[in-house]
Amino acid sequence: MMEFRFEINGGDFSNAGMISSLVKKTLKQLNIDGMIIRRTVVALYEAEVNVVAHAYSGVVNVNIFPDKIKIKLTDKGTGIADIDLAMQQGYSTASPAVREMGFGAGMGLPNIKNNTDELNLESTVGVGTTLEFTNFFEPK
Repeated sequence: MMEFRFEINGGDFSNAGMISSLVKKTLKQLNIDGMIIRRTVVALYEAEVNVVAHAYSGVVNVNIFPDKIKIKLTDKGTGIADIDLAMQQGYSTASPAVREMGFGAGMGLPNIKNNTDELNLESTVGVGTTLEFTNFFEPK
């Protein structure tokens, strides 16, 4: 197993996507199937942007096993009041400033769900959110 840990600073849009780029490079070096890489990187990018847009800080843990990729993001932030509503395409609580930068269209969580094999999302308002997802693949 390979394990990586990254930190995210809330509001740091200039570095949003940096972690997903590093993970993509690593998965390519491991010769993981391209479709698995794409799905994983899309989900991770969306999750990164959510932390940047909605939290004060966050931590990403990436674990690569011979047959799966498990990613866990834990943030300290506003939390999600209604997870079912937040999972609906087009729903967003992004600030006007975030929307002006081209983010906050309400596609993040639906895109994460559509690009992962397993998804678990837990949140406490005023505390933060934990998002875990897994993508499986055939071992080489």
